[in-house]
Amino acid sequence: MLAIKLAYRNLIGAGLRTWLNVFVLSLSYVLIIYFNGLMDGFNIQAKTDTIAWEIGDGVYWHKNYNAYDPFTLEEGHGIIPESLNYAVNKGTLSPILISQATIYPDGRLQSVLLKGIGTEQKVLKIPSQSLSVETEEIPALIGKRMAANTKLKKDDVVTLRWRDAQGTFDAAEIKIVNIFDSNVPTIDMGQIWIPLKEMQKMKQMPDEATIIVKSKEFNKKINDDNWVFKGHTFLLEDITKLIKTKKIGSSFFYIIIMALAMLAIFDTQVLSIFRRQKEIGTYIALGMTRSQVVGLFTVEGSFHAILAAIVGAVYGIPLLMLQAINGYPIPEGADNMGIAVGKAIYPVYGLGLVISTIIIVFLITTIVSYLPARKISKMNPTDAIKGKIQ
Repeated sequence: MLAIKLAYRNLIGAGLRTWLNVFVLSLSYVLIIYFNGLMDGFNIQAKTDTIAWEIGDGVYWHKNYNAYDPFTLEEGHGIIPESLNYAVNKGTLSPILISQATIYPDGRLQSVLLKGIGTEQKVLKIPSQSLSVETEEIPALIGKRMAANTKLKKDDVVTLRWRDAQGTFDAAEIKIVNIFDSNVPTIDMGQIWIPLKEMQKMKQMPDEATIIVKSKEFNKKINDDNWVFKGHTFLLEDITKLIKTKKIGSSFFYIIIMALAMLAIFDTQVLSIFRRQKEIGTYIALGMTRSQVVGLFTVEGSFHAILAAIVGAVYGIPLLMLQAINGYPIPEGADNMGIAVGKAIYPVYGLGLVISTIIIVFLITTIVSYLPARKISKMNPTDAIKGKIQ
């Protein structure tokens, strides 16, 4: 307790030098928490949007289908098991049929993925209910990115060409009945959505699908070897790897900030020990052991981390809260990278992140403070009182 009181008085007595070190160290706290919170917010937001718009609670792939290999689309489809019809009608399962096709907007040729989805499905946020309208043409739904790339607008009519199950080419007119806005580009870019029943008829694939998306309410297992379940761990692997890569990259920034702060504290401790040799000798002459004096200077150094946490909280909490409310704006075009990202990323500052950052910085500061303090154990008390350097 005595060492803590002495350490506190010595730090406050050091004046401006102490507060400069404390401010630099507080920046380390705030910046580390901010950037980690930004990455966590991006991670949560991307996964939440992908789950809501694309993968639900998991997806059953046809055994011959691979989302990363377009050549599997020709064989990657099969009949939906009859035992699932009740769940499909109830809305806990959403079958989707996928095929390659071609459209001709303004006379231009553009390859697209044609996707058939149930008009009454509620598993995904895709507004497929808008496909229930009656039109002479085939009702179609596209995303904002697709609309921007093709220059298509609502109520536009365009020619669609596809190849059915027999390999015969066919064509028809489709009408854009709605354009949805989603943060998930993987359900938007180069894709057109039409009613599932209509697509099954066009492709001559009655009651067939390529994938079946499930909701949380569907807790059964499809006992059919033709359908392979893909969970969140697999489907969100790309996002998880991206976040890990970003965190590794940002860790170099943390190291630079921490190194600057630790260097300032190390130099301060070395200078303090050099200037206070008489004081150290007096402590030892009055009965304090060398280890107690080393502990006193180590506590002084670690106090920087405690004061820095307090100072960082004073200006850091308002700034971080403001950023969490307003978010970090994303420049236009960034949402075309293939990863779910909104117009802004909202940082998430978890209690675990804050506590772990404080503990790590405190431990590093204590270690850096102890290293120069070891010199005290080699001092001769008499020479120290005389101010002689060992």
